Amino acid sequence: MSLPPEKASELKQIIHQQLVKMDVHGRIREVLAETIREELAPEHQQLSTEDLMKALRQRGIIDDVMKELKFVTDENEKERTSAPKPSTHFVSREPPVLKKANIDPTRRYLYLQVLGGKAFLEHLQEPEPLPGQICSTFTLCLHFRNQRFRSKPVPCACEPDFHDGFLLEVHKDSLGDGSKMADATTMLSICDPVHMVLIKTDTFGETTLVASYFLEWRSVLAAENGKTNVAVELLGVGTESKVSVGVLNIRLEMYPQLSKTLSPEVTNTQFALERQKTAEKERLFLVYAKQWWREYLQIRPTHNTRLVKIFAQDENGVNRPVCSYIRPLRAGRLLDTPRQAARFVSVLGYERAPVIGGGGGKQEQWCSLLAFLCRNKGDCENHANLLCSLLLGFGLEAFVCAGTKAKGAPHTWVMTYGTDGTVTFWESLTGNRYIHRPINPDDPPLVEQPKPLYPYRTIGCIFNHQKFFGNCQPSDAVEVCVFDLHDESKWKPMSAEAIKSVCSPGTTSSVPPFPPLCASTLDAAVASNEIEVQLRVLVSEHRKDLGLSTVWDDHLSYLLSPALAAYELERTTGISAGNVEFQDAIRRAVPDGHTFKGFPIHFVYRNARRAFATCLRSPFCEEIICCRGDQVRLAVRVRVFTYPESACAVWIMFACKYRSVL
Repeated sequence: MSLPPEKASELKQIIHQQLVKMDVHGRIREVLAETIREELAPEHQQLSTEDLMKALRQRGIIDDVMKELKFVTDENEKERTSAPKPSTHFVSREPPVLKKANIDPTRRYLYLQVLGGKAFLEHLQEPEPLPGQICSTFTLCLHFRNQRFRSKPVPCACEPDFHDGFLLEVHKDSLGDGSKMADATTMLSICDPVHMVLIKTDTFGETTLVASYFLEWRSVLAAENGKTNVAVELLGVGTESKVSVGVLNIRLEMYPQLSKTLSPEVTNTQFALERQKTAEKERLFLVYAKQWWREYLQIRPTHNTRLVKIFAQDENGVNRPVCSYIRPLRAGRLLDTPRQAARFVSVLGYERAPVIGGGGGKQEQWCSLLAFLCRNKGDCENHANLLCSLLLGFGLEAFVCAGTKAKGAPHTWVMTYGTDGTVTFWESLTGNRYIHRPINPDDPPLVEQPKPLYPYRTIGCIFNHQKFFGNCQPSDAVEVCVFDLHDESKWKPMSAEAIKSVCSPGTTSSVPPFPPLCASTLDAAVASNEIEVQLRVLVSEHRKDLGLSTVWDDHLSYLLSPALAAYELERTTGISAGNVEFQDAIRRAVPDGHTFKGFPIHFVYRNARRAFATCLRSPFCEEIICCRGDQVRLAVRVRVFTYPESACAVWIMFACKYRSVL
């Protein structure tokens, strides 16, 4: 590789400065003197360059120089050059470039390195991926004290090649005197674990939750030199929560190094005390919950059939009080309104918890928030818990409702209780809102009763992070339910103190802390364009198979944009706008004697082939795509609307115009 003269001189200058800084010349003189003394005294022979290099290498001076030399590319120059198109395949031929992190010398950091995995036996038979071949990948997601990290994806294998380092700030939430360096004793009182979630992404982009693990990092406080290696055995999730899925090798290190480490006896005693305190709180709450349930059943024997859910299993099969899955969550500047929050939750994918075997029984899995967000999909309980947390963060009095919908299927949704007594139901899977007006069964037959528009049939209980109410009205039908939460003859409350003892984020709580939401990493314009290009190819190929030619009308495609924007606005706010202008533009673009047809459709994924297959199942869309006639012109427009956590709403509109020939 040849360098221009000015670059070569600049490089020489940098190397010279580095050598001076490390006092390499002085060290070489010492080695030279020592080598001459040792080797040349007996026999006065010539000292070759090879001998000197060997001596320098033996004393580690060459290694030190190479470690210290860092080549940093000019960021501005990188920005000026156009970025190459991202590859759709998982290919990593370049050596990993480590980004520099700014370290505040007055803060304590935990450096967590993942140094590979082993015993992922499910992937024992998987062949090595060929260069350029699409393969399934593992991604490790971390959360610690309001900080989130994500590893580079690595190909799934029996021994996945994880090599990532994460710098976790222990001081993230200030502990008293912010300017004081936290010592080992202070850090021992920080009982927040490092939550690690392992996600598998298959070749079609579908994500699966593999494992969820809470790492106790404080063992490093008692380690010599402030470093320790840990082999973490990851267990499966749901029905496989007792089965090992693999082992991760992890190194923990404190920065700056601790001046004084703790003894292992001190750390082990602290852990034992915390476990004992947590277990006692949970035992007392269980005793109280049993007593509450007995009292609830004594009110009316039929209460036994109502869906009153006090505990729910998380992804690791641990029973937790349902109130612990909710906490006020503020989205910062990522979401502006409660309705936008409802839209965001609705575009996260819906998937029932996987179950092995048949039987038709619903397998429940109330995931921790990090597992739900990293996987980007979950069951209705996960959606309802997240929406309730966001609405509480926006200052509303929100509750999760547990009950049933049509055909008695268990379901959860969200309710907000207005200051004027207005009750609004929020469907977390669709973002729809319904005002609840109860029917009075004692009214005379001639009195007109409100017709409920919501799909809910019965309601057994409502709860949030501080309150839990069991429905003890004569009927649990939602349409006749009165939400007077202060009337204990209608709603039996649980003790707020009992809930607080196990659900509040405290020093000895087994409840995982909530992670912050992350901004979307998607470029909406690029994603929209990519899907649109792929759809054009798919439509052209489909029409070619039918013996039809395809002519695209770019102007007509562009005119479809306002309609897609209006559809998303309506989904978010409930307000329809811009329809008049859209219709006027289409009338101008379609000549007299021509017919226009359009078909909009909505997805929450970005797989163009899968979307196209779904569109063809609609007779209206197939009619447009397979349109025959005179002067047929086709149009397609895609608009991707991005939301936090890389969730997205994808609107696609197919259209055609052709001359009507009778």
